[in-house]
Amino acid sequence: MKKIISVVGARPNFMKVAPLHKAFQNYKNEIKHIICHTGQHYDEKMSKIFFEELEMPEPDFYLGVGSGSHAEQTAKIMIEFEKILLKENPDLVVVVGDVNSTIACALTAAKLNIKTAHIEAGLRSFDRQMPEEINRILTDSISDFLFVSEKSGLENLHREGVDPKKIFFVGNIMIDSLVAHIAKADNSDILNQFNLNPGEYVLATLHRPSNVDNQENLTQIIDALEEIGSIKKVLFPVHPRTKNNIYKFGINNRINGNIILTEPLGYIEFLSLIKNSALIITDSGGIQEESTFLGVQCITARSNTERPITVEVGANHLLGSNYEKIKNTAIDILNGKKKKCSIPALWDGKTAERIATIIAKKI
Repeated sequence: MKKIISVVGARPNFMKVAPLHKAFQNYKNEIKHIICHTGQHYDEKMSKIFFEELEMPEPDFYLGVGSGSHAEQTAKIMIEFEKILLKENPDLVVVVGDVNSTIACALTAAKLNIKTAHIEAGLRSFDRQMPEEINRILTDSISDFLFVSEKSGLENLHREGVDPKKIFFVGNIMIDSLVAHIAKADNSDILNQFNLNPGEYVLATLHRPSNVDNQENLTQIIDALEEIGSIKKVLFPVHPRTKNNIYKFGINNRINGNIILTEPLGYIEFLSLIKNSALIITDSGGIQEESTFLGVQCITARSNTERPITVEVGANHLLGSNYEKIKNTAIDILNGKKKKCSIPALWDGKTAERIATIIAKKI
């Protein structure tokens, strides 16, 4: 029996490994699937609730690395993950996305001559100031299986001279989780909890250092959200980093009732909020994809995106850090000036099945 270890570390990873774990059950006589949680995100809202909602089993291994600088976190993960690999000697390590756990575990496996598969391979922002971009490039360069979610990933890998035999266009595995759980989201009571009506609110989520670690930028964001909130209420689940800075910079006194601040939410609740919102304002990667699939208008407060298909065919507006432009575009959208959109190729809820089939045949 072949042994596969899949790695989760941060919140977005769970939505990608959950459908894969389910797909591997079709090969349970051939494949033993093990889940390792590095503990990169470690509080209950960011981790435990996701395992429960996505119906994932308790992780077989929990490394508990916690926070730290990029170097500290990556080093801690490598040290602890090496112990797991030496003990288990798997046939394949599966890493997803672009967080520190991704590169740390891929590199550790490569050093031990253990094959690695990277899900969401080939995505590029072409901005090496983003730590995630470094993680993406390095992980792809040492992985044996590259599972690609959108056509830009194929183009990037071919341009970089990657062996075509390693590359598999399989679609977007995060959409598998969305498709599997949208009925639960439809039954969520989260809108009632905040006294919101479908299509009558804006959902905001911002956490990137370029937006929230700079006092002037964060002040402009809050002021823009307040103005947008005068048209439709703004619900703002606040990332711990963002919340700390709002109070550190004394910006909390600029929030005058048009913005509803809340703690981070679980996956099902958040999915319901995405689906029913009039507009999303974000700097996240995955939300660009979820909004594209659901046909919800999205403004991305970044100057680049590693998911260009969401702009090309989706409802994503890439506006950088021009907060005046973000505010004006948001107002235009809320007044009916919406971008037409469609669903990208192979975003059909069956990506995990395709990946599991390929792995089962090739390892």
